[in-house]
Amino acid sequence: MPNHHHKGSAVIILTRLDGKSVAVNEDLMVFVEQTPDTVLTMSSGQRLMVKEPLADVIERIAAFRRSCVPTLVPGGVSHG
Repeated sequence: MPNHHHKGSAVIILTRLDGKSVAVNEDLMVFVEQTPDTVLTMSSGQRLMVKEPLADVIERIAAFRRSCVPTLVPGGVSHG
């Protein structure tokens, strides 16, 4: 599941319907819907259709956010 940090932005890599990769700032997504294509609606109002199913988009967002939170280990030392 590709996720990347780019100049402080949180981006996930998705696939447009034409097969081209697109980096999407997950912080700017307002909602994601399955209609049956997966449609992302951005805070600007722009809509983007992608090949990945709704569940995959949600998992990529969740994985990215998990990667941003330090993991606590015994002894109070964090890694992340």
